[in-house]
Amino acid sequence: MKELLILRHAKSSWDSPTLDDHDRPLNKRGLRDAPRMGELIREKGCVPDHVICSTAERTRQTVHYVCEGCKFGGDVEFLETLYGTSTEAYIRIIRGVRDDVGRLMVVGHNPTLEDLVSELSGEDHRFPTAALAYFRVSIKHWKDLSRESEAELVDLWRPKDLWGKDES
Repeated sequence: MKELLILRHAKSSWDSPTLDDHDRPLNKRGLRDAPRMGELIREKGCVPDHVICSTAERTRQTVHYVCEGCKFGGDVEFLETLYGTSTEAYIRIIRGVRDDVGRLMVVGHNPTLEDLVSELSGEDHRFPTAALAYFRVSIKHWKDLSRESEAELVDLWRPKDLWGKDES
C-alpha cells in the first residue's frame, strides 16, 4: 500500500502582467493558505516521506510554506517536467519514485492535477488553488501505478471548505 498526496499550488498573483507565467509568485491569500495546508497535513498525520514539485515560482513557494507547516525535513525534488504537462507525465514521474517512499506528495498545476485526482478517484472533483487530495493506492511499488490502480480517495481538503469563503 502506498499513499499519495496531490497538492495544487496556492493562489498566485497576477499583479505583474509582463511576468512570465512560470515566474508568478503567490499572492496574499496564497501566502496564508500554504502554511495552513502544511499544518493540516501535520494534524492529519500524513506528512510525506518525499516531495516532488514543479519548478514554477508559485509551486516552489507553496511547497516551502507547506513543508514548513507540516515539519517535513526531507529533500524536495524540483522537476521542470511537472510544469504544463499531462496526467500521463505525472504518472510516469510518480512511477519512477523509490520504493522506500511510502507516502509521496506531488505539487503542481491545474488542469492536470484536477484531471489526475478525478482519474484516480473515478469521480469528478473540483480542485482549486491549495487543494489537497489524499489517496491510498493498492500497489506495492510506485512503478505499478496506473490510471487503473485501485486508489481510495481518503480525503480532499479545499481551503474554502476548511476556513470559509471569507477566509480564502
